[in-house]
Amino acid sequence: MRRVKAAGLLDRRRGYYWTRIVVTGGLLAAGWAAFVMVGDSWWQLAVAAFLAVVFTQIGFLGHDAGHRQIFTSKRANYVAGLLHGNLAIGLSFGWWVDKHNRHHANPNTEDKDPDLAIGALAFTTGQAVAKQGRVTRFIARRQRYLFVPLLLLEAVQLHVSSVQAVIGRGLRNRAWEATFLGLHAAGYLTVMLLVLPPVKAVVFVVVQQALFGLYLGCSFAPNHKGMPILAADDRSDFLRRQVLTSRNVRGTWLVDLALGGLNYQIEHHLFPSMPRPNLRRSQPIVRAFCEQRGVSYCETTLLRSYSQALHHLHDVGRPLRVTRR
Repeated sequence: MRRVKAAGLLDRRRGYYWTRIVVTGGLLAAGWAAFVMVGDSWWQLAVAAFLAVVFTQIGFLGHDAGHRQIFTSKRANYVAGLLHGNLAIGLSFGWWVDKHNRHHANPNTEDKDPDLAIGALAFTTGQAVAKQGRVTRFIARRQRYLFVPLLLLEAVQLHVSSVQAVIGRGLRNRAWEATFLGLHAAGYLTVMLLVLPPVKAVVFVVVQQALFGLYLGCSFAPNHKGMPILAADDRSDFLRRQVLTSRNVRGTWLVDLALGGLNYQIEHHLFPSMPRPNLRRSQPIVRAFCEQRGVSYCETTLLRSYSQALHHLHDVGRPLRVTRR
């Protein structure tokens, strides 16, 4: 922490974020303008793919706001989160922040990390064996092959969870959350019905949301999937708990852009409030620090990270395949 602070890597990067907010907002406006201009045409599927990418990039900005990377004040970051999450892409910012903070506190930890509590998948042998339903056991047996197809439903799951959070109790600023979610849904569905006939509107929504979920899932999957999973009673210190369960993805600025800075997962978990553009600069400091203390620092290519994640899912489902035989 002293080394990172001394290097100024926790200082806000307002110029970077304002530029990214303006550019991404402009791309969103351009996408919807293209949607209106293309009109009743199957070329709208190209617009759907474009908007899926823009939605994900907006989601990355919401992620940064949730970690208070953008502004100094809590309120400003929350407003940015509402605008990017609830209004722009239809996901509850407050619900996601609560879930994501619990993940950061206990990454890859059984019974504590909500990202391991996904009913359709098994991340440990215990989870796989505990599956009761025929469908869930079928998925667990073949989850290496079904993981990517299931990501096509990720956006739907996030939308449903957002609505459930707003309807339920315990969500802070629920009125604002509900208002902005409602504005997004009303605007999204209205423009669909005004521009496209019903069949094309349905196809557009399916394609755009499926690709949105796929892109989101493929951005988060390399971070922890296939890395060590800690027992609920694990007593590892903060450094090891965050570093040993995380994986970095090496690459150029294009990888940084495509993954929204999440490719520096180790640095992000150690310093969640560090602005995204500073993560690359902090990497040599963190790697050297880990080497000095004998802490394994995992970094690989993007394709290799997917391979490791899918291989882990396949190994986890092995007991069900053996039992079936």
